[in-house]
Amino acid sequence: MAESRVYESAASPGFAYTLKRSAKRRSLCIEVKQAQVILRAPMGVAESVAVGFLRQKAAWVMRKIQEQSSQLAVQPREREYASGSTLPYLGQSLRLVIGYGTRSAVARVDDALHLLLSNRSRQPLPVQIRQALERWYQQQALALLTRKTLALCERMGLVCNQVNIRATRSKWGHCTSRGVIQYNWHILLAPEAVVDYLVAHEVCHLRHHNHSPAFWALVASVCPEYATLRHWLKQEGAGLHL
Repeated sequence: MAESRVYESAASPGFAYTLKRSAKRRSLCIEVKQAQVILRAPMGVAESVAVGFLRQKAAWVMRKIQEQSSQLAVQPREREYASGSTLPYLGQSLRLVIGYGTRSAVARVDDALHLLLSNRSRQPLPVQIRQALERWYQQQALALLTRKTLALCERMGLVCNQVNIRATRSKWGHCTSRGVIQYNWHILLAPEAVVDYLVAHEVCHLRHHNHSPAFWALVASVCPEYATLRHWLKQEGAGLHL
């Protein structure tokens, strides 16, 4: 059950939101995705109570809307790749070398990424290249981020039940209440120190499922430069794309 609404306040700009009720939900929750606001509420909660909750979080909602609107405004131009093109990888530049064979394959040799394309494919060449590169980055992300996550968990005495990789651009990482950590594979386009910050951020959520002072103190204990790295990701994150 979804109903469109507009939040208005004399103290701040208004914004549109969607009120969604569910019989299964037991608490109020606000989500901001792609600069769109969703207010989730149990069936029995009065709308005035739900709006009161939204009013308390209005400053946070506006900040999220502004951040996500800025990211959406940056329309990344799809790059075209050929032999000799460079690819960002953990703060390094990999030189792309393209060849052709009976089947597709990707292999890294020192600072070069060798991409073998199938000469039997009917797909346009740019599509073949992009798909092959994305598969390689996703494979590297799963292996690297799983290793880093489990190593930090062991060091901190925490348990991560699973590491997943996804491609959505709304979040760089997410830690569920079930101990599952999800990462955006595009983070491998950032310097490795930024990757380490993201891992620290999500692993610390295994202990603190919030952004309280205790959470940030824990992040600082394992990643002292987190503030600088977090700022870098906020400023440069929109440009991390293939």
